[in-house]
Amino acid sequence: MTEINHRKADHPIHSIFLERWSPRAFTGEEIGEKDLLALFEAARWAPSASNLQPWRFVYARRGTGHFARLLSTLDEGNQRWAKNASALVIILSKTHRTTSTGEVRPAYTHAFDTGAAWFALALQTQLSGWHAHAMAGVDREKAIQVLGVPEHYRVEAAVAIGRIADPSTLPDDLREREKPSQRRPFSEFVFEGHFKGE
Repeated sequence: MTEINHRKADHPIHSIFLERWSPRAFTGEEIGEKDLLALFEAARWAPSASNLQPWRFVYARRGTGHFARLLSTLDEGNQRWAKNASALVIILSKTHRTTSTGEVRPAYTHAFDTGAAWFALALQTQLSGWHAHAMAGVDREKAIQVLGVPEHYRVEAAVAIGRIADPSTLPDDLREREKPSQRRPFSEFVFEGHFKGE
């Protein structure tokens, strides 16, 4: 059994899974482009149905002209703390694929595969001494306009990447939540033979 940061696994797993969490308190320091691209390199090697690799990442590093534009696509609540990130990322997935005959068809696993790529990035971020916090709170229509996203792509989430800072740097309401979260028990999501529950 593994236990880290008051997180306890019921079965033996690598400690990286318990060490990885999503802080909001970031130092505001800059991240070098090579360091950031190394995180995307991990995402590049995620598994993908038919090797379609439907994930797309649009990023902005602190200290560049793009940072404020990407920050503006986040919900107001996320902007309060994500403004101190070293980099912001908008994750998109390609919802359709073009067959060899030129027919455009839905790519049913686009979100599944993109989620795998995000998690590869998240683990590499942790291994590299940074932290990543994914956010559902994005103005998706605004992101599509600001980023110039074409048809057949969906905005999945945003990510803030940075070095972890002391929780005292956060507003009071967020400071109380600045700790690794727990997880549901196995009985709620793993079923043998048939589905159970809601």
